[in-house]
Amino acid sequence: MKGSAAIAAGLAGASTIASLHEGFRRLTPDAPRMDLLDMEALQKTLKAIHVKVPRRSELLKWTVAGEAGGNIFYYSLAGVGGRKSIWLRSALLGLAAGITAVVLPKPLGLSEAHSNRTPQTKAMTIGLYLIGGLVAAAVSALVDDAYQNRTALQQEVALESER
Repeated sequence: MKGSAAIAAGLAGASTIASLHEGFRRLTPDAPRMDLLDMEALQKTLKAIHVKVPRRSELLKWTVAGEAGGNIFYYSLAGVGGRKSIWLRSALLGLAAGITAVVLPKPLGLSEAHSNRTPQTKAMTIGLYLIGGLVAAAVSALVDDAYQNRTALQQEVALESER
């Protein structure tokens, strides 16, 4: 697949996660709070490397930027590789991210409440990332199809003009 398909997949997956996360946050108290988990992780990392932790509003900006960039890069992996296994690869990417978000906070010394508070929170956390992976697969496939159709049309026009 082309790089444009991978980039589009990353943007779509990251946008989907951010949108659903915000929607869940507004609808239910059981919603995962990955924003808070990420802020806590960033704060802990900055302290560990002896960097002054910024005010909460600034820390939130850093977190949002890092989360967006990380998710874009991560979900762009859906568009890397062959078309044959894109759905499986993307679903596994999403599941891996979701399960990691549920399992890793405790061993990393972070609050489990943000992704583990209730069974519903765990399910939404895993579901968010799974849906992000599936959206990434769909967008990657659509962009790749569009590219292939455009290339085929250009070849057809070139053949017609040679006649």
